[in-house]
Amino acid sequence: MTTLSFETTRRVYCEPGASAKLGQLMAELGSTRVVLVTDPGVMKLGLPQAGLDSLKAAGIAVTIYDRTEADPPEKLVHEAVQVAKDFRADGVIGFGGGSSMDIAKLVAFLPVATQPLSEIYGVGNARGKRLPLIQVPTTAGTGSEVTGIAIITTGESEKKGVVSPLLLPDIALLDADLTLGLPRHVTAATGVDAMVHAIEAYTSRNKKNAMSDALGREALRLLSKNIRTVCSPEGMKDRAARSEMLLGAMLAGMAFANAPVAAVHALAYPVGGHFHVPHGLSNALMLPHVLRFNLEVETAAAQYAELAPIFVPNKSFSSATAGAGALLAELEAIIDDVKLEKQLRQVGISHNHLPMLAKDAMNQQRLLVNNPREVGYDDALKIYERAL
Repeated sequence: MTTLSFETTRRVYCEPGASAKLGQLMAELGSTRVVLVTDPGVMKLGLPQAGLDSLKAAGIAVTIYDRTEADPPEKLVHEAVQVAKDFRADGVIGFGGGSSMDIAKLVAFLPVATQPLSEIYGVGNARGKRLPLIQVPTTAGTGSEVTGIAIITTGESEKKGVVSPLLLPDIALLDADLTLGLPRHVTAATGVDAMVHAIEAYTSRNKKNAMSDALGREALRLLSKNIRTVCSPEGMKDRAARSEMLLGAMLAGMAFANAPVAAVHALAYPVGGHFHVPHGLSNALMLPHVLRFNLEVETAAAQYAELAPIFVPNKSFSSATAGAGALLAELEAIIDDVKLEKQLRQVGISHNHLPMLAKDAMNQQRLLVNNPREVGYDDALKIYERAL
């Protein structure tokens, strides 16, 4: 008997130029005073301008918090929340990459919450209500626009997650025009990040279900079909390909929000936390080595083999091992073709750092429990050694 529970963002718009609808959509949600959460790079490029113009036309007052950075620390959350309180905001827009959207979720929740940030880390600890929230991604990667998850850096380097359906946005707005000028390296890293989301959701030991499987497979079809195009000089401004990448990343987000990610993310987080490696690149560095580790588990190999025809169509495989091997080979070829770093030493990590990384990875039990194969400290250390 099939049983499942599935939650996601209520409304999705996927259309080039759709950010010009922000005013109309925020008005429909009943908001009149909005805080827009973004980062300095997005502001410098002028990406929010069409949305800001539409908000003004709709008579909605706006204040902007634009100090978001990668791997955002708690202090930025508190700053942004205070901006929202001082402005008396009754609506929130996350506009940018995953960090901006993650902070936006907490800015929508904390100003009206009775709980401090310190009490809501973990799964299902946030309670109450939140302000109306629209998410507008400017990269095709995190899927944060359709997840009830916000990842924050606590202390010097540890990452913690707030996981709650309360954080699911009201609307996800996918505007490919916002991604046309995205640099190749960012496009590549975020695209592989989205693939990791879909693959880990498909092989998640907990909550894997028919809906997450279907979404993950379609996400991988869209992403694998378009990632080389959008990373090529002639294809970087391909609006159709960019739009399909955004859609694929969103579908992958829907998948992993309901069938959680696992060891690739658990081992990537310390890499990003200690060495400020972008999250997508951290995942790309760990992906092949975690998959090889998981191949020892028969069910994982079979699931990887099920995904292989998406990447290598019109080819049959003599065994699950052969299919899984073909999937792994094609993923490595993609990482190579989009010119991402492939070794930890390329991002400043040495052999002496590996015990620290392995120790910190063990703090990510929320993720490790989802992996098809159990990962202990010694296992993590060996995986990092292979990735070095």
